[in-house]
Parts: sequence; structure tokens; C-alpha cells
Amino acid sequence: MDSEPVTVTAAYRVDLGRESEFCAWAIEMLNAAASLPGYLGGGVMGSGSTSSEWHVLYRFEAEGPARAWDSSLERARLASRAGPFVQEKGTQRTSGLENWFKGPVRPLPPPPKWKLWLVNLSAVFPPVLIFNVLVIPFIKDANFLLRTLALCLGVTAMVTWLVMPRLQRLLKKWLYPPLQSIRGRHRRMAADGPRARR
Repeated sequence: MDSEPVTVTAAYRVDLGRESEFCAWAIEMLNAAASLPGYLGGGVMGSGSTSSEWHVLYRFEAEGPARAWDSSLERARLASRAGPFVQEKGTQRTSGLENWFKGPVRPLPPPPKWKLWLVNLSAVFPPVLIFNVLVIPFIKDANFLLRTLALCLGVTAMVTWLVMPRLQRLLKKWLYPPLQSIRGRHRRMAADGPRARR
């Protein structure tokens, strides 16, 4: 569905010794994507300073914003500046509810269970309360199974399309490190790189 979150993963092969240049370029790409509506976050992932395999990950609230980024002039302009030391190996898209709390394809550990529990409780409790106050009194004489089915249908619909996408946007910095921490890590890697290679 167009309203489901979308994660776009672009894979690159980077010449050894040029990782810091690639990270600077990738952060420019992420900053450009962040200026578009519907952007939820992103990151840069590599297996360390000796790896030639890197990924740039973008998360969008729906397929529409992801397509807008793919076809944007700014993305095309920055892609043309990647440099001869970078080879794009392809992109992968995933969408759906499974991406609510996934970090982008293994660059980040999942949030702690207690955080997920709090977020899930925050997402489920208000719809259950609203449904019990506003709807159940009108169907109290219905069969128990039908009342339960109505509760489940109403609550899961509200959580899926109304509550959880907003909570995910609101709490993304609490659930996952912000882009600033990724940027800082790669700046430190760039500063340490020349010393590490001596």
C-alpha cells in the first residue's frame, strides 16, 4: 500500500582508502533527502575502514515520497558527483509494517525491548479506550465474538494507519540514533583514517 513506510537501500563498492570521501558524499545525499517531505531518517553503513562494501539507507513514510526522491534533480546531481572511486551495485526497496522498528538493514541494533513495549502500549491503549467508550456501548447486546471482532478490526486499523506512523515519526530519535551521531562517527573515521593507514 502507498501509505506503508518504505526503506530504500543503495549498495556501493568503494575503493579502499577513499571511505572518508564516500561518507562525506553519502551524508550530502542524506541531507538532501531530509529536505523532502515524508523523509523519516537514514544512515550510512560499512563494515569498517577496511571494507569496500557500503550502503546508504533512506526511510520514507510512503512510496510516494520515496519515488519523489528517486526522480529528484538534486539526487541526480549528487549521484553524478559520486566520483570514479564509487560504483553503485544496485538498490533494494522494502515496505510494510515490518519496517516500523527495523533499523536500516543491520546498520543499527534494534531498540531495546522495553522501548518497543512502551511504544506498542502507547499505540494500542488510546484506540482500545476510545473504542470501549464510544463504540462498545452501542453494540453491547451483540454476540461476544462479534463485539471482540469489531474491537480487533477497529483497533488494528487505527493503530496501523493513524497511530503507529505518527508515533514512529515522533519517536524515531529516541528509538534510533539520530543522523548527527552517524555523521559524527564517519567524521571521526575520516580523521583517524590517515593515521590508521600509516
